[in-house]
This record gives sequence, structure tokens and C-alpha cells, in this order.
Amino acid sequence: MDATLRITNSSRLQVSEFILMGLPSIHEWQHWLSLPLALLYLLALGANLLIVITIRHELNLHQPMYQFLSVLAVVDIGLATTIMPKILAIFWFNAKTISLPECFAQMYAINSFMGMESGIFLCMAVDRYVAICHPLQYPSIVTEAFVIKITVSMILRNGLATIPVPVLAAQRHYCSRNEIDHCLCSNLGVTSLACDDITINRFYHVALALIMVGSDMALILASYALLMRSVLRLNSAEATSKALNTCSSHLILILFFYTAIVVVSVTHLAGRKFPLIPALLNVLHSAIPPALNPMVYALRAQELKMGIQNVFGLGGNVARK
Repeated sequence: MDATLRITNSSRLQVSEFILMGLPSIHEWQHWLSLPLALLYLLALGANLLIVITIRHELNLHQPMYQFLSVLAVVDIGLATTIMPKILAIFWFNAKTISLPECFAQMYAINSFMGMESGIFLCMAVDRYVAICHPLQYPSIVTEAFVIKITVSMILRNGLATIPVPVLAAQRHYCSRNEIDHCLCSNLGVTSLACDDITINRFYHVALALIMVGSDMALILASYALLMRSVLRLNSAEATSKALNTCSSHLILILFFYTAIVVVSVTHLAGRKFPLIPALLNVLHSAIPPALNPMVYALRAQELKMGIQNVFGLGGNVARK
């Protein structure tokens, strides 16, 4: 009888929605952050759309490196659109409530897009490794079919491996607290409100990060170590400079992306004392890369820069589709 009563009372207390409180400790003036975040979002949308259109439009950009960049731009648009509209709605219209299904869907999208971004960086690292270390075999290895297969495999890997994150979160029982001291439905931020045991949620969260992002990072480091060894063996200083220049944009973005992940992970350890720091860094890590990635490539890749000029009618005559 007592057990039945507890179950009945517990089911009555099951919350139907969460409340995203925004950034902790600065609720009163967090709306001032809406302007730079809105500008970052507009920049991310505009710059990445421009990258996709330019690569699609210019025949000389129909190369594996730029095809991977095009996929990265689409992923960046998806990541930014997953988080920014809701954050701006919280800051501008105080629209803090979010239903449980919407929250779990956002949780899935964030984890999936972040994993896809890491996976595409790995694809780009493999492309550069083969291009520089095995230039004669490059056309036969990195074909259009190869690009399609490896891109689809990365999308499936992250799409399928991320499904248990919201599924496990949805199985938890949220019986009383429903206020999330964050702008996002992060996995641990949501499950920490559960009244039952979340050990399996924490375990899968860590395992997913180590298996996907950790393995991607290790393989990228290995490919660049082999690439640098090959580059340093070149007798020509001009050839060395050219080889390094083709990798510089990619290397800058990789260093920023994975350094930010490490910093966010470390600051989460201090989250109890300084909850604002990990929350703010988490938002910025989801907002800055989508705006930064196309800018770095547009500024450093000469072919892409010329392609953008052609799209706007500022460049010379280039073969177009």
C-alpha cells in the first residue's frame, strides 16, 4: 500500500516542462549579451551559406578539401540554429519554458552536431595527410565516392551513437525541480534534476565523449604528426612552406575547437563554485566556431577567396557550373 502511494505521489509530481533560467549569477543583465550573440548567429548563418553557395557555384572548388568544408558549413548552420534562437528568446522575451520533448530534442541535436563537427575535422585531416604524404595516390584514394562514403559514415556514427543520450534522459524521473541554471538543455544539466539514479547517464556521457571526440582528436594528432614528419623531410623550403600553408587554416580551427572542449570540460569541475564560467563557455563554444570556421577559410584559402569574389561579380572569369 505504501509503495503504491509513493508511486502515485511520485507520478503526480512528474514535471511537464523545464525552465531555462539563463546564465547563472547574471540573470539581471544577461540580456546585454544578446546583441553580440545575435551578431555571431547572423554572421554564422551568412558566412556559412556563402561558403556553401560558393563551393557549389565554382567548378574549381569541386575538390575534396572544399567539399568537406561545405559539409562543415552545413553542420555549423545546424549547430548554431539548434541553440541560438532559444537563447535569444530567453534574453529578449523571457521565454524560459521548454517542454520535455523539446528539451530532449535539443540535447540530441547539440551532441550530434558537435560530434559531426569533430568527425568532419577528422575527415579533413585525413584528406590533408593523403594529399601531402601520398600525393601520387591522392586522386585514386580521395575520390568523390570516398568523400561521400566517409561523410555519410560520420553522420551515421554521430546520429546513431547520440540517440541513447536523450533516451536515457527521458527515462529519468523528474519529480520536483525543473529549473535549469543554463541557456541550453545540456545532458548533465538536465539529468542532475532527476530524482532517481543518473549513474548510467553520466557513464554514457563520458564514454561518448572519449570514444567519439577523444578518438577523433587522437587520430587527428597522429595524422598531423605523420604529416609534419613528411613535410620536414622536404628538401625545398618553398615546397615546405606551400605544404604547411595548405594545412594552416584547418590546423587553426582544430586547435581552437579541441582546446575549447578541454577548457569547457575542466571548468565544469569548478562549476559548483563558479557556475557562470562553464555555462558561459558552453554557450560560446557552441556559438563562436560556426562563425569562426568560414571566416578563417575565407581569409586564408586563396581559391575560396577568389570564388567568393566571383559569386559577387568582383573577380575574373572562372569556370562556373
